[in-house]
Amino acid sequence: MLSASASPPAAITEYLRSHIRTVPDWPAPGVQFRDITPLLQNPRVFRVLIDAFVHRYMTPALRPDVVAGLDARGFILGSVVAYELNVGFVPIRKKGKLPFTTVEETYELEYGSATVELHADAVKPGDRVLLIDDLIATGGTMMAGRRLLERLGAEVTEGAAIVDLPELGGSARLRESGLPLFTLVEFDGH
Repeated sequence: MLSASASPPAAITEYLRSHIRTVPDWPAPGVQFRDITPLLQNPRVFRVLIDAFVHRYMTPALRPDVVAGLDARGFILGSVVAYELNVGFVPIRKKGKLPFTTVEETYELEYGSATVELHADAVKPGDRVLLIDDLIATGGTMMAGRRLLERLGAEVTEGAAIVDLPELGGSARLRESGLPLFTLVEFDGH
């Protein structure tokens, strides 16, 4: 059985890392942008990526009732993982994108703030939720998503992402808050 801290096999990590493109000086000078689109473009690589998550969360102790994906790349991963696990998918959107009654959470960015929303009926009290995104940088978006889900009575059992940028402190902040994290690839330096 996998534990909450189990890492993916090194071969999978390196295979996925080799398909993540680094774009220097984007969106600003000095930033090394980690572009996951090559992971999605190649069907074989995309399957390895999705299978790495699905195999982990098929484990009964980690199996969610619902997968929640963060806007927008978390939708790509989360919906496919939810489909493969045969559970529902819930989108956590940027403010103003959901048509029904919502709950919202504002969080701080490096320069300013942002707000995410969730439909008020997206989860039920007691639902075990996997919260997924493409990348963890400062952790603000994932923390805001977690607060929304918990406000509706759900239990966020784990946060998951393809890439962790530990130098930016987000993964440490999330773990310190009590959220277990699972990531596939770590990059030092931004």
